[in-house]
Amino acid sequence: MSARSNKPHEIVERALELSRADGCVVIADEHSTANLRWAGNALTTNGVTRGRSLTVVATVDGKEGTASGVVSRSAVTADDLESLVRAAEAAARGAGPAEDAQPLVTGVPEAPDFTDAPAETSSAVFADFAPALGEAFARARAGGRELYGFANHELVSTYVGTSAGLRLRHDQPNGTLELNAKSPDRTRSAWAGRSTRDFKDVDPGALDAELAVRLGWAERRVELPAGRYETLLPPTAVADLLIYQLWSASGRDATEGRTVFSKPGGGTRVGEKLSDLPLSLRSDPNEPGLESAPFVVAHSSGGDHPEPGDPFRVAQ
Repeated sequence: MSARSNKPHEIVERALELSRADGCVVIADEHSTANLRWAGNALTTNGVTRGRSLTVVATVDGKEGTASGVVSRSAVTADDLESLVRAAEAAARGAGPAEDAQPLVTGVPEAPDFTDAPAETSSAVFADFAPALGEAFARARAGGRELYGFANHELVSTYVGTSAGLRLRHDQPNGTLELNAKSPDRTRSAWAGRSTRDFKDVDPGALDAELAVRLGWAERRVELPAGRYETLLPPTAVADLLIYQLWSASGRDATEGRTVFSKPGGGTRVGEKLSDLPLSLRSDPNEPGLESAPFVVAHSSGGDHPEPGDPFRVAQ
């Protein structure tokens, strides 16, 4: 019997039962995606996919500290569960103590929907978007433009269980629209992108109109010598730069002197004024339209992943 035929919370509970480690964290992610792709003002492909991935984190307490082992697999079957758990335990026994090891979180109430079926997306998410996209194709064709791009919607239901009794669940929708307009001779192009939770707030016609203006700008070309020039970036480009800044703002990297947030001679620049620009960069999982999990789940330990904490620190 495949693990896919079992409910995600049952997979989590079974893996925890199989664990012989001092501590164990099991993360089951149920994935579903729906997508549309187009080229030359015509839809090319569309489809829906389903999948599951399972991560087991085993922790072993030793004289020098706690060591962890992490093993992740996709398309897991019921027969694979024990080998997956044993592999995580073997990895923990072979690893050195983790510098940022923390006890497993306790005292958190079980998520009321932990045993519910996972949320799933489908082609229905494009019910309003697809007809509007067809209208955008017609307008672009009449205006001498060719549209290329894709729309992708993903819904991930994450189930987290630990040997300390933690049971958490979160459904995360995420949608992406990327649209590129080209002139018929392919000498000019312009790009626009949007993020969305459900594609109800995305207007492909408005994006096509925006790209038409940009293509018009590109009709005028000016040769400039090499040098430094002031550049005006659209909001999406600024957002991309700030996202990378957030990913690079690791406290450990700064302490070790490896980023711009490191203080010359040692330490970090926490508390310093870095710029005169009136910029606020914050993270709020309850921000309307940007809702995300109210807890952090790390599927791997160490490295450059932007998620803070070790994999056996599931924090609210």
